[in-house]
Amino acid sequence: MIGGGIVGASIAYHLAEAGVTDVVVVERGRVASGSSGKPIGGLRAQFSDPLNIALGARSLETYARFRSDLGVDISLERVGYLFLLREQEDLARFERSVAAQNDLGVASRMISTAEAQRLCPYVRGEGVLGAVFSPDDGHARPPAAAQGFLHAAQVRGARVFEHTLVVDIKTDGARNIREVQTNRGAVRTSTVIVAAGAWSQSLGALVGVDLPVEPLRRQLVLTRPLAQKPPRIPFTIDFSTSMYFHNHDDGLLLGMSDRAQEYGFHTDYSDEWLPAFNDAARVCAPELVDLPVERGWAGLYEMTPDCNALIGQSESVGRLLYATGFSGHGFLQAPAAGEVIRDLYLGVTPFVDLTPMSAERFDGSPIRRELNVV
Repeated sequence: MIGGGIVGASIAYHLAEAGVTDVVVVERGRVASGSSGKPIGGLRAQFSDPLNIALGARSLETYARFRSDLGVDISLERVGYLFLLREQEDLARFERSVAAQNDLGVASRMISTAEAQRLCPYVRGEGVLGAVFSPDDGHARPPAAAQGFLHAAQVRGARVFEHTLVVDIKTDGARNIREVQTNRGAVRTSTVIVAAGAWSQSLGALVGVDLPVEPLRRQLVLTRPLAQKPPRIPFTIDFSTSMYFHNHDDGLLLGMSDRAQEYGFHTDYSDEWLPAFNDAARVCAPELVDLPVERGWAGLYEMTPDCNALIGQSESVGRLLYATGFSGHGFLQAPAAGEVIRDLYLGVTPFVDLTPMSAERFDGSPIRRELNVV
């Protein structure tokens, strides 16, 4: 296993829990120190694509049992997700998404602007055509979940090596994996699972497998504790601007996608996006403008061309499996990804058909893009 973030941790746990006795996790830094190190991660099944809906819903079930199954508190808050819609086209698209979600058992629903304001008092209703709310969604702490999965995997015999950089993957003449070479020595193995997030493309290239993942910086801030403690609100997103906010301790977490951000391994925090956030907040939620900031955070989305994950096994290299490119949805899909990679490793049919997530899908065929991306 290459990658000790939330996805790799989930895979390691599911393999070890299934009785696989020789699980080795190799992490280039510290576990859960990359994208999984963000303060709070959203959990939802509100997607446009049925496969993403299924992966999100399945993962929510696991996170709901996390404390009872693994004895770890991940600060799960099932406050729901609230999407605010200002464009007629978005309203129609989300109506179709909700129908697909409902068909798969997700309790999302279209709601009025008035109900959106009742659910989140910060919301200014002017210009909002409608909204979507799913009560079972929410947020939790990715570092706690990753550490919980890894600890449970280690109890079951898995080994974790931090600060271990993969430098090569060796195959034999038949293109079957034989060895992983690292800066700390070699690991003899016939199976490699790439779950290295934004660093996955270079790992696939070691054996000539294209994993089209590009790193893209995303930033957020945590406010100081506010004089008046915020009400308990849903994870609220103004879809047209991508600004979002939700509770964090006695303050709020604030974020927004920076459409001008270029691809690259930029992990330094900068506040140049905050003016755009404040401009959006003046329209959507005026009380959030210029709130006192305690600290900022920058991390990497692992983007694919269609904003869907890469999950599967290579058709050209024997026993190379991968779960990467989640495009901002790694935390919320990690438990399900762990299940399906376990099943692929064991030769068991997964609970969903993973063919649409194969890395070989980018062959000139029309792109099946996930629409509900922030």
